[in-house]
Amino acid sequence: MARKRQNTAPEEDESWMTTYADAITLLMAFFVMLVSFSKVDIPRFEEAMAGIKKELGTDEAPKRPMFNLAQNLNSILEEVQIDQEEVQTGFDEAGVVIEFSNRSFFRPGSAELLPTAQKILVEISYQLAQPPYDLYYVDVEGHTDDAPINTPRFPSNWELSTARATGVVRYLITSGTEPVRMKASGYADVKPKYPNRDLFGEVIPGNREKNRRISIRLHP
Repeated sequence: MARKRQNTAPEEDESWMTTYADAITLLMAFFVMLVSFSKVDIPRFEEAMAGIKKELGTDEAPKRPMFNLAQNLNSILEEVQIDQEEVQTGFDEAGVVIEFSNRSFFRPGSAELLPTAQKILVEISYQLAQPPYDLYYVDVEGHTDDAPINTPRFPSNWELSTARATGVVRYLITSGTEPVRMKASGYADVKPKYPNRDLFGEVIPGNREKNRRISIRLHP
């Protein structure tokens, strides 16, 4: 009687599938992290890192360049004795933001910088020449209220806001800031901080004054 042949073919080893699946999962997680960090809130990140180092009890002082820059700028503003109601220093998701009222920087309907503004910009330019801020970018934004303007030089608020932002950029460049780091934008009245008018269409003078401003954003 014929002996039954046994199947001696080795079973296929599929243990590599587990390693492959793990690698794909890690790769996907890596790309998700890249996307999530594509627009990181830098000031909050610095604050979180400082808190972590404090909890770990490390002797190394946490590096907080954004907060240090804000403190330096506040010291500059105190030295030039600008009215505190004329300027605000804060943070956005990218870096430090300084907002000046147009009254402290320009004469009404003009894009010519006042002496106080020139002094402030010289000091800001000096700060931007120091490491690590020598690698920071500077975005200057001009804003107006909704009151129309029509002069030979400024047919509308678009020209006025852009000329003011450009004037700030030009002065920073003459003070030593590299042009490649600069950007000027004019927004007229399309980005108000406060409503220019109430629900009945009546002008709110205080809000109009607050909306006339220059924003300087400093970010890595």
